[in-house]
Amino acid sequence: MSEIKDKSIQQFLDELASKSATPGGGSVSALMGAQSAALTSMVCNLTIGKPKYAEVEAEMQALLQKSEALREKLTGLIKADIDVFNRLMAAYGLPKETEEEKLGRTEAIQLVLKVATEVPLECARACAEAIELSRCAAKKGYIGVISDAGAAVMAGYSGLKSAALNVYINTGSLKDRPFAEAKLAELKTILKDFDDTVVEDIYQLVKAKL
Repeated sequence: MSEIKDKSIQQFLDELASKSATPGGGSVSALMGAQSAALTSMVCNLTIGKPKYAEVEAEMQALLQKSEALREKLTGLIKADIDVFNRLMAAYGLPKETEEEKLGRTEAIQLVLKVATEVPLECARACAEAIELSRCAAKKGYIGVISDAGAAVMAGYSGLKSAALNVYINTGSLKDRPFAEAKLAELKTILKDFDDTVVEDIYQLVKAKL
């Protein structure tokens, strides 16, 4: 079975539209974040080497390294989301005839739910970083592709908000409420730091340059 990242866009979309539960929203969240990082890399690559942008070349080189590392991380989270969902479905499928089986099944489900909370939360963190990197690209990138920096911020924000929904749904089923509340508190901080106003400011920064 081929890696999800190695499939064609058409294959991915066909599987996304099918009755199969994976890939789903979590994978799409990571994909949107990866696309955001890739767009920032594009702006960097098309800025580096241009004489008119010599003053920011070192910054663009550094930004490119960050965006490429982030793209790799988010690409990995596409598969991580699928893997943890499959583990969760396997846990729900465990036998529950006896009291011992019921207890074991519940413990297995709760254990995987913690991982299933961590994966989209990690995606939210990464998408927030993608938004921040797109801001740098929007401020100092080559004007000829500045609209791509705008697309980067919107892709990163979509990924962030979508990942948040997966954190919410999984924490809702957790019995370990201190763990759940800690994760929700972190998510709340991320969403506050990268809210509509922040994203709109970057969007308008780009628009003003068009």
